[in-house]
Amino acid sequence: MAVSLKCFSLSLLVVVMLFVGVKAAMEKSELLESRVGETEKLQSSKNSSMADRSDEAEAWNEHAVDNPEEIASMVDMSIHNSTERRKLGFFSCGTGNPIDDCWRCDPHWQLHRKRLADCGIGFGRNAIGGRDGRYYVVTDSSDDDAVNPRPGTLRHAVIQDRPLWIVFKRDMVIKLKEELIMNSFKTIDGRGANVHIANGACITIQFITNVIIHGLNIHDCKPTGNAMVRSSPSHYGWRTMADGDGVSIFGSSHIWIDHNSLSNCADGLIDAIMGSTAITISNNYFTHHNEVMLLGHSDSYTRDKQMQVTIAYNHFGEGLIQRMPRCRHGYFHVVNNDYTHWEMYAIGGSAEPTINSQGNRYLAPSNPFAKEVTKRVETSNGVWKNWNWRSEGDLLLNGAYFTPSGAGASASYARASSLGAKSSSMVGSITSGAGVLSCRRGHQC
Repeated sequence: MAVSLKCFSLSLLVVVMLFVGVKAAMEKSELLESRVGETEKLQSSKNSSMADRSDEAEAWNEHAVDNPEEIASMVDMSIHNSTERRKLGFFSCGTGNPIDDCWRCDPHWQLHRKRLADCGIGFGRNAIGGRDGRYYVVTDSSDDDAVNPRPGTLRHAVIQDRPLWIVFKRDMVIKLKEELIMNSFKTIDGRGANVHIANGACITIQFITNVIIHGLNIHDCKPTGNAMVRSSPSHYGWRTMADGDGVSIFGSSHIWIDHNSLSNCADGLIDAIMGSTAITISNNYFTHHNEVMLLGHSDSYTRDKQMQVTIAYNHFGEGLIQRMPRCRHGYFHVVNNDYTHWEMYAIGGSAEPTINSQGNRYLAPSNPFAKEVTKRVETSNGVWKNWNWRSEGDLLLNGAYFTPSGAGASASYARASSLGAKSSSMVGSITSGAGVLSCRRGHQC
């Protein structure tokens, strides 16, 4: 009997424990469902709030023409908050192009535009442009008054004394009445819009520092001048005739020209003179032009001996004749570019420049008298034989040949080396996105 009661007690205890366990599980399940429900409500509320803020931003954007800087402040705060919340790292597309791999894979690039300033390479890698300033939204494509530019225009943006990251509200063609004289610490960022600076004056970077120009179509630039032009909110002055360069860099430093498409200007597409240095020219697409790029003011202007320029990942395409670049004094790193056309020569020089050509692809024209990549301009063999010009790892196609000179010692090129060259077999991939990119919101560029 005692054994029977003991068994009964044990059975009852097991039943009670099972009941308590099931009840606890049910309560836990109900609690989880309750928390999930609360989370869904909170998420719904958050989404609704985000949608409301998005609608408010759109509403503000409608007033961009009246007050572009007020919108810029909102955009800047939104980007800052998003970056702080997510602490996003750098992306990698694995293209081998270190600039593009730094930012292009992010589908939300438009929320992190200023990341571009941390992606520079070469001698101009420290150019920060307007990274530390507010956004300025260009809403007006006109350029009616070079002395008193209208707020909302590109000219009004670039002359300001404070750092600015300049973006465009929509596609536009800007016909500049006079040179666009920029002020220091500015970024012109054309991503997300189809922006052309064409059929008038073009861009002048003179006696300033820290400029980034990215994503512009620059073409058909014409000589202008003999006019008053404003260069800052407090100064304007008389400008004599300009040559009609696409981008003219004059006595300036820490300049980065990236992912632009340039063609058919009256003088050079990009010229850098008068003591300019710390320059990177990268990822650009050059076409249909005679004298593409001049680096150096004159053979007698010795201040240019400090010049250091990196020319990397560019595509030199159809319709080009010469000067890709043409160098005078200084140090020039020509690395991983794709040369698919020239009619006279690709790289020229005078005044004893040091030219370090690495990992480029040179495709010579069919003309049997224009196969040479290099040209010493109006200089005898006895003079240039000691200049330091080298070709290292270049791919020479269709009979192309590079004439080296100098001792060839690596130490001679220390000041003309600015980044590690990739294999020339990668040039096609590295330069496949050269020129203006097609960037849409919510998609990778």
